[in-house]
Amino acid sequence: MLETIRRAAAAGINWIQIREKDLATLALAELVRLAGAATRETGARILVNDRLDVALATGAAGVHLGEMSLPVEMVAEWRRSAGRAEFRIGVSCHSVEAARTADVAGADYIFFGPVFATPSKEAFGAPQGIERLRAVCRAVRLPVLAIGGVTVENAPSCFAAGAAGVAAIRLFQEFEDVPAVVNNLRE
Repeated sequence: MLETIRRAAAAGINWIQIREKDLATLALAELVRLAGAATRETGARILVNDRLDVALATGAAGVHLGEMSLPVEMVAEWRRSAGRAEFRIGVSCHSVEAARTADVAGADYIFFGPVFATPSKEAFGAPQGIERLRAVCRAVRLPVLAIGGVTVENAPSCFAAGAAGVAAIRLFQEFEDVPAVVNNLRE
């Protein structure tokens, strides 16, 4: 995993989310620490999925919150009171209403999806689609990143819908030439 993180950071990916939900706290903290060290010279920043405690303890650049995580308002209030304006707060959203709530609550960005079919989300129903992505992008002032089944071929439709970027796992793990994938997405 660290080699994949290094390759992604070297390819110019801006943010890397550590999303290892099954790791024990100590193992997760060690992974985040190692990922931070592996990416330090590239400028890529590390976000920790769901675990504010681990993000803070390891000096990560932010936390990404899910539907069952701490409320965005609580984390945003901590950030204000701690004077940590640089600490990023991301939120996964699956509706326009959830996106608006995250926007008002103090999130810095939103992951919206799944936009396209993806094996990891099949149990949760049909993909949201481009039109719902477009509606979310129009409903909030925050950057929206499309997630779920994103490929080099369908990413342009996400950008055309107003997405500020894309988030993906398989897209970056399936190809040996990660710099080519990143360049394709940026074009």
